Amino acid sequence: MKKSLVLTVCLGASILVVGGLSELNAQPGNSQDPLVTKSYVDKQIQELKAELGKGTSGSGTTGGNKPSEGTDKPEAENTSLKIVTIKPGQMLIGKAGAEFVVRAGKSTVFSSDASGVSDLTDGKDLTNGMTVVNNHLLLFPRDGRGITASDTPKNQVVVAVRGGYEVKQVPVEEPTEKQTEN
Repeated sequence: MKKSLVLTVCLGASILVVGGLSELNAQPGNSQDPLVTKSYVDKQIQELKAELGKGTSGSGTTGGNKPSEGTDKPEAENTSLKIVTIKPGQMLIGKAGAEFVVRAGKSTVFSSDASGVSDLTDGKDLTNGMTVVNNHLLLFPRDGRGITASDTPKNQVVVAVRGGYEVKQVPVEEPTEKQTEN
């Protein structure tokens, strides 16, 4: 009885060792390491995205990723990169968390308070009126901050934008009494 038990255990162990060694020698494309097609991988990724997009928390249904009436775009749309062009006299205002990269043209920072915009490329804070360096990643931590196109002939500022934004006209300053007297 003991001999048959020991023999069974040894036989089982040797099968496991031989099976493990064959996996170490697996060649790409054989049964131990199969190749898959790009379409299969794409399908698996789409299924995973769909599963993640459903959201499993909460008890009620909200209609998936569709926005409700009067709300901003769904989160998935806000993460896409958009190319926006502004001209002199216009400003591009970012929503909280928006990211800009000025690709072409001359622009300056607009901020209604003492704080400004984060230049993540240089690790600096750019305050109102400072020149924006092209191809630097800018982060807008709060609503109401942005960039203005510098007032030079034929200046068009091309900006890659990720997140919420709006294009506005630069407010025209009314002349003060001192400016009109001189």
